[in-house]
Amino acid sequence: MAVLLLGVEGSGMGGTPKPDDLPTTLYQTAKPTRSKLVRAVDSQYHLLVDLSDRRVYLYEGKKQKKSYPVSIGQPGWETPTGSFKVTRMDEHPVWQQPITGVIVHPGMANPLGDRWIGFWTDGSSYIGFHGTPDEAQVGLAISHGCLRMRNSDIRQIYDLVGIGTPVKVQK
Repeated sequence: MAVLLLGVEGSGMGGTPKPDDLPTTLYQTAKPTRSKLVRAVDSQYHLLVDLSDRRVYLYEGKKQKKSYPVSIGQPGWETPTGSFKVTRMDEHPVWQQPITGVIVHPGMANPLGDRWIGFWTDGSSYIGFHGTPDEAQVGLAISHGCLRMRNSDIRQIYDLVGIGTPVKVQK
């Protein structure tokens, strides 16, 4: 599960806090105050996440172009499955710690790395792809629903997709 914080030094999306940082119930997040516009694309790219092998596959049309390892949701915080579309993209996101409210600005300590690609929300929680300062955790079932990626990998995907890009998540 991710925390959304917009309107602080630009805009940004939340990410996957460390397990010790989260309560066991759903928490409220900051409300959006400003949004960053990112290009909508009309391309042949789409993303397929296979939770069983913990990878995201980048397709151009029917041809698989690349695949990348991802961390997935841990038990009790499973990554949602289904068909979605990219709804938000941010460079250098700002993250707000959900319990203390402490804001983590862009930089090496930001749990989101330097890119966010959001594709699911219930209005208070957000799920998406993001980087991480701890790349050793990529490939584990350790997140609160988000898909953590190596920073270099998410930058590649970020440069190819846009708002509206299809995302399918399957078990």
